[in-house]
Amino acid sequence: MNLVLMPVAIGLGCDRGTPLATVVQALDAALAQAGLAREQVRVLASIEAKRDEVAFIELAAQGGWPLRFFSAAELAAVPVPNPSATVLRHMGTPSVSEAAALLAGQATAAQLLVEKFKHQGADGRNATVSIATYSSPLV
Repeated sequence: MNLVLMPVAIGLGCDRGTPLATVVQALDAALAQAGLAREQVRVLASIEAKRDEVAFIELAAQGGWPLRFFSAAELAAVPVPNPSATVLRHMGTPSVSEAAALLAGQATAAQLLVEKFKHQGADGRNATVSIATYSSPLV
């Protein structure tokens, strides 16, 4: 059995007012896609404009994870594999979830374990999750 769990950083994006259930479904599906578990999550991150996003605040509290926010300029400076003109138009950066995961994990694009995983909940709201390696190992 591998005793070292690879720690990860989670980048989050969503439609304004997305319910917690939809964000949780997106997170769990993205983790499952990469064969990861919630125990490996070390930090959640998003754009400064989402500082008051209730689902992100509740998710961080439930998981006991820190929640970090980055400015649009900080996020825009990060090279990502899936930039979006729509996100750029609305948020001022071509990437939220991928760039936030990379910044929070102090990782490079090559260390993205899950790129821009998109999920639409039964409520019709969209959530996006990206997962990057986290710089300090956990034993």
